[in-house]
Amino acid sequence: MNYKEEGETLRLFLEGRIDSSNAATVEKDIFSAIESNSGKTPIIDADKLEYISSAGLRIVLKLKKAYPDISLINVNSDVYEIFDMTGFTEMMEIQKAYRRISVDGCEVIGQGANGKVYRINDDTVVKVYLNPDSLDDIRRERDLAKKAFVLGIPTAISYDIARVGDGYGTVYELLNAESFAKLIASEPENINRYVDMYVELLKKIHSTLVKRGDMPDMKETAVKWAEFDRDYLPQETGDKLVKLVKAVPEDDHMMHGDYHVKNVMMQSGEVLLIDMDTLCVGNPVFELGSMFNAYKGFSALDPSVSMSFLGLPHETCVEIWEKSLKKYIGGDQAKIDDAEKKAAIVGYMRLLRRLVRRGGANDPKGKEAIDFYVAELTRLVASVDTLVL
Repeated sequence: MNYKEEGETLRLFLEGRIDSSNAATVEKDIFSAIESNSGKTPIIDADKLEYISSAGLRIVLKLKKAYPDISLINVNSDVYEIFDMTGFTEMMEIQKAYRRISVDGCEVIGQGANGKVYRINDDTVVKVYLNPDSLDDIRRERDLAKKAFVLGIPTAISYDIARVGDGYGTVYELLNAESFAKLIASEPENINRYVDMYVELLKKIHSTLVKRGDMPDMKETAVKWAEFDRDYLPQETGDKLVKLVKAVPEDDHMMHGDYHVKNVMMQSGEVLLIDMDTLCVGNPVFELGSMFNAYKGFSALDPSVSMSFLGLPHETCVEIWEKSLKKYIGGDQAKIDDAEKKAAIVGYMRLLRRLVRRGGANDPKGKEAIDFYVAELTRLVASVDTLVL
C-alpha cells in the first residue's frame, strides 16, 4: 500500500492481493496513512488490486464506517464483481476501471479546441481530450450531446469512456463514417453537394430552440473576449467593440460553437455532428465567427495552416467558406459581404485574445499576427454599426 497527497484528497494505492495472510498489515498501513494526513478525504485507487477476500472486504467496511465519504476508483472487472456481489456497490461509491485504448497510428478525423477525434477501426472513434484531468469535461459533453440528440440534432452518442495514455477519451460508434473534410478532399467535384448538406445541418441547428440554462450562453463568453481585447486595441476601436458585442440580442437558439468540415460526418448517407463540447446558444454571428476562423482566420498569415488543421488546401477552405456563407445568408452580394465583415470581427476578436494569452507578443511571428489582428479589427469595427446579421 502506497499513498499520495492530491490537494484536499489522499489517494491510497492498493496492489496485488488482500487476503487473510496480509489483511491485518494492510489495515494498519491504511489507517496509519489516513491518520497522519488528517483532514484529507481518502480515495482508494484499486488500479493494481488483483483480488480481495472477505478479510479485505472487512477492512473496506471499517473504512466506510470511519470515513463515510471514502470511495474506490479504477476497480478492475473481477474485483468489481466481488464488490457488486457482496453489496458494497450499493453502500458506497465504487468506480469501475476504464478500459485502455491506444491511438498510436490512428487517423485523426476531427479536431477541436479541447481535443482530437481518432478513428480506432471501421466501427469506432474516440475523442481524446487535451486536458488529462478531463472526466468532468467528458461528462459535460455527453450531457450536452444527449440534449442535442433529444432536440432532434443528428449526433453520435458516446457509449463508453476509456483511458488513452495518461488522459481520457470518450468512445463513439461511427460505422464507416467519413468527415466532410475527407469527402471533399477525395471528391472535389462534389463540393457543392457537400456544402449544401453542411449548411442544411447548420440551419437546423440554428433553428433549434433550447430551454434557458440548458446550454452555455455564447454572448457571455464573447463579451469577455471583447473586454480583454479592449486593452490591446486603439481606445475608440476597443470601446466600440465591447459596445457592439454587448448590443447583440439574447438568443436561445442552439449553436455548435466549432462548426467546420472535420466535425461533420457522413454515415450511410446520414449527416452527423460530432465534437459536442462547444454546444451553446446565441446569435448566429458567433457561430459564423468560429467558422470564419476555421476557413480563413487561422490561415490568414500562413495558408499552410489550412492543410494542417482541416486537411484541405487553403483555396479549398476559402471556397467552402464563401459557398457556405452565400447559401446560409442568401440575398445579394452586399448582404453576404456585410455578414463576412461581422464574422471576421468575431473571429479576429477571439484570435487576438487567444494569441495574447499564449504569450504571442514575446515571439516575432506572434507579434506580427497580433499587429495584423489589431489592424483588421480597427478597420472592420469602424465599418459596422451592429454585429447582428
